[in-house]
Amino acid sequence: MSQKLSNAITSLKTEFMKKSKSTSHIHEIIPALSEQFSISGHDLRMLHKFAENNSIYTNSYEMNVLNTTCKVYQGDVNNYWINSLKHDTSYAPFYPIWILSSYALALESKNLGAEQIIDIGSGDGRIAYCAKIIGLESYAIEIDENLVQLENEILASTKIDFRPMIADATKFDYTSLELSHPIFFISGLPEVGEMLANGVIPRIREIQSLQKEPIFVFTGSHIMRKESRDKSMWGWGKLFDNYNLDVIKTITLPTYWTLDQPIDTPFIFTRFTD
Repeated sequence: MSQKLSNAITSLKTEFMKKSKSTSHIHEIIPALSEQFSISGHDLRMLHKFAENNSIYTNSYEMNVLNTTCKVYQGDVNNYWINSLKHDTSYAPFYPIWILSSYALALESKNLGAEQIIDIGSGDGRIAYCAKIIGLESYAIEIDENLVQLENEILASTKIDFRPMIADATKFDYTSLELSHPIFFISGLPEVGEMLANGVIPRIREIQSLQKEPIFVFTGSHIMRKESRDKSMWGWGKLFDNYNLDVIKTITLPTYWTLDQPIDTPFIFTRFTD
């Protein structure tokens, strides 16, 4: 189901970008009717509720894309992006992935046996929110106070408690969460997110109470810049080798930064080698 859904999302995005005339800083779409997109009615309503109660979106309208009635949400994240750069240990500035992409990632996490999702560098909390609406425990760890305030506003409006936390993820005590079957989403593209990963992974390896090896999800790139230090494994090859991480799944989905590109963003699910 999650692979079929991710393929449908990327196809929807490709056609949307052909039709869209928007000049907004960010814009994304969510189907209006569940029958058109194999998403449960409850989940789809909650995805729209997230967008409707998120102040980064300032406008919306309907558009037909691939014979699917969709709602287009437009907005701007510039202020949050600038604020997210001011922290010494904020290694990855706030760039959102699509809400539909967050939902697909949460579903894949559940398919892989996760019971808890911990979104590190959670931004506005969309991955943790999606995890919660499909029945997983979720935690949103974010260092920027303005983004955490936004997360709490979304929580108050939607009544979905995805547990926003203001904290430095490289110093956070993960044993306090009493995790058993966790998946950790580590924000940031290769090189930018590498510093965050190096600060977080050793702390998680120390947790003795896990009933199952943790899964780490990284945001990669299909297209490497000439100056990229690591062109292997979507930009993460050296880090995977350093921590003995095996790739168990890769899903490609739309993000803010690949909207104008023909190939979207790969999300790489990994686990420690036995």
